[in-house]
Amino acid sequence: MRHTPLLAIALALTLAACDRPDATAPQETFWASLAELCGGAYRGTLTEGGENARESFGSQEMIMHVRHCTDDRIDVPFHVGENRSRTWVFTRLEGGGLRLKHDHRHEDGTEDAITMYGGDTVDTGTATIQEFPADQFSIDMFAAHMAENPGLDGAEFNMWTVEVRPGEIFAYQLTRTHDPDTRFRVEFDLTTPVEAPPAAWGHD
Repeated sequence: MRHTPLLAIALALTLAACDRPDATAPQETFWASLAELCGGAYRGTLTEGGENARESFGSQEMIMHVRHCTDDRIDVPFHVGENRSRTWVFTRLEGGGLRLKHDHRHEDGTEDAITMYGGDTVDTGTATIQEFPADQFSIDMFAAHMAENPGLDGAEFNMWTVEVRPGEIFAYQLTRTHDPDTRFRVEFDLTTPVEAPPAAWGHD
């Protein structure tokens, strides 16, 4: 039995589609690696950072806790010493892409004036590394609070990079694209889980 030309074309297109790599595959793999950590807590080490970062972070115990996971959201509190104000919020977006936001709270659970900043991926990244440039919401927030927070100068160029190497490390890194010398990086040892800390402030 002979195929009609139209049927042959349809068959060829179907086979081509099967051979075409899935553009979302790196992010799906990254998300799966992050989700695999759910429930685990890990100790971090400051591997890059200026004097202020070394004073604020390097001398204190740093713990990340992959505390809450759903199909489309993963919350990762980041504790620095007794400070439980920080939570990284990862979201899987409809239509593709990932989002990283920073949920900052006071000890009484109320939101900090500078909170929920971050950004969305602009490409598929890799299976182990995803980048999140500052979005317009964050840029506007930074500008609004620049006067009382001089450290926000240049924050509109923030780029957050998250790396997950299963069985090795989880890394959180901040750089500013206009200033390569502005770097902050914490690496968490995934080979040795630690006891889970208390909930982040406002997330009991």
